[in-house]
Amino acid sequence: MKSELVFDVMQEVDGGFVAECLTEPIFTQGDTWDELRASVLEAVSAYFFDDEKPSAVRLHLRRDELIAVG
Repeated sequence: MKSELVFDVMQEVDGGFVAECLTEPIFTQGDTWDELRASVLEAVSAYFFDDEKPSAVRLHLRRDELIAVG
């Protein structure tokens, strides 16, 4: 059984999320966190359609924030 896949998740400025797998060429998006989760699972299932699926998927939320000083 394959180990977990890790997705780097960024929140878009205009809302929504984008997720990119760090080890496979899988990229997807969703307007809400729940939509993103469903989209990631769908993308992973499609990518591994004829192959062994990973045992888990980790969504790693990365947040950039620019704070003005002064």
